[in-house]
Amino acid sequence: MKKIKIIGGGLAGSEAAYQLLKRGCEVVMYEMRPNVMTPAHTTARLAELVCSNSFKSVAEDTPQGALKLELKELDSLILKTAQKHAVPAGGALAVDRNAFAEEIEKTLLAFDKFTLIRQEHAEINDFTIIASGPLTSRKLSDRIKEKLGMEYLYFYDAAAPIVTYESIDLGNAFWGGRYGKGGDDYLNCPMDKEQYCRFVENLVNAERVILKEFENKEVFSACMPIEVMAERGMDSLRFGPFRPVGLKDPKTSQKPYAALQLRKEDGYDRLYNLVGCQTNLKFAEQKRVFSLIPALKNAEFARYGVMHRNTFINSPKTLNADFSLRTHETVFFAGQISGVEGYMESCMSGLMAAINIYRKSKGQRSITPDEYTMCGSLMRYISGAVKDFQPMHVSFALLPPLEENIKDKKQRKTAYTQRAVKHMKEFITKIER
Repeated sequence: MKKIKIIGGGLAGSEAAYQLLKRGCEVVMYEMRPNVMTPAHTTARLAELVCSNSFKSVAEDTPQGALKLELKELDSLILKTAQKHAVPAGGALAVDRNAFAEEIEKTLLAFDKFTLIRQEHAEINDFTIIASGPLTSRKLSDRIKEKLGMEYLYFYDAAAPIVTYESIDLGNAFWGGRYGKGGDDYLNCPMDKEQYCRFVENLVNAERVILKEFENKEVFSACMPIEVMAERGMDSLRFGPFRPVGLKDPKTSQKPYAALQLRKEDGYDRLYNLVGCQTNLKFAEQKRVFSLIPALKNAEFARYGVMHRNTFINSPKTLNADFSLRTHETVFFAGQISGVEGYMESCMSGLMAAINIYRKSKGQRSITPDEYTMCGSLMRYISGAVKDFQPMHVSFALLPPLEENIKDKKQRKTAYTQRAVKHMKEFITKIER
C-alpha cells in the first residue's frame, strides 16, 4: 500500500489522516506551524479552530444538522471529538477549542503509521492531499499556481448572498434580460424610489464585519462591497448593479426606478445569486437589509455574502467530484482551499478525499455519495459548471426536490435529512467493496 502525504494539519487534513490511518495506511503529514505561522493561528496544534468555536446547528431540520448525521455514519473523527468536548450553545455544537485540538492531535499521534513533520512543504507529488487551508503559504501557493495555472487560484473571497427560489416573492419580481436579451436568465426585483432610498439608507448604516489587518488590503483592492459603493451617493447603485436600464416591469409597462437582478446558481433552479451584491455586512444585517427589497421580503438565505482573505481554487474548472485534480488524479484538495465553506464541510472534504485516495492507492475507482446526500450534493456543486464560482456550504437547495410535496417547512426539511441519511447509509455499504 502506498504512503499518503497530507499537506496541512487543519480540520480537513486531520480528518483525512484519521480515515487513512484507520484503514491501515502510512500517513506523512506536513504542518508548517510553529516554524511558519499564519496571521490567524495562535498555536501549533492540529485542528486549531481559528475563528468561532461553533460547528453550527445540530437540528435535524437544518442542512448543518443533516450533514452531521451523515458524518456520524461515516465515523468522522472531527465530529465525535467535537461532541466529546461540547460546551453549552443552545441548538449548536460548540466546543472547548483547546481540549478539542489537543485530543485530535493525541488521537493521530497514537497511530504507529502516522508521521508528523513540522516544516513548510511545497512539493506536490502523486498520492498527496493538499489541505493547506485559506491561508496557504506563499511557497505552496506558487507551486499550486504552477500545477493549475495562475488563473485557477484565488486569494480573496468576495461573494454575494444566495437566496432560495421558493422564498422569493414572485409577485414582486419579473423575468427577463436587459433590452429583452438573454431570455429568462435573470429574475428582476424592482423598487420604486421610496423603497430604493430606504434600502440604501439602511445599507450604508448597517453593521459590518471588522476585517483583520491581513485581510483588509487584499480584499478591498480586489472588490468593492455594495455598502461601500452606496456610500458614494444615493444614486450610485442605480448607475451600478441596480441600474434599471433596458428593463421594463410588466406590471407598470415602465422602467423601474431601480432593480436588483438575481441569477441562477445551480442546476435545479433553486438557488439565486444577488448579482453585484458582494458585501461585508454581518449575516443578521444582510438578512434585515436585503429583505427590504419587496421581492426578498421573505427571503431564505442559502449563503450569506462574505469578504475575507481566502486562498481557494476554481474547483469547477479543476476538480473531479471526488476532490482529485482532473489533470493529476492522484493529487487531491481538501478543506477551504477546495472550495467548500465551513468547519464541517471542510471535515467532509478531507474525509471523502481520504476514502478516494485510499481506493486509488489500491487500484480501485473513486466512489462518491449520490446527489441526494448533503455530502454528495456539495461535492457535485463545487465540481460542476458554476459561473463565477465562490466557496459554498451545504444547503437543502443543492438537493434534488422531494418526490412528495410537503407544505410544512420544518417537516419538508426534516424529510430532506431523512432521505439524505438513508442514501448515505446505502453509500457506506459500497465504500469497502
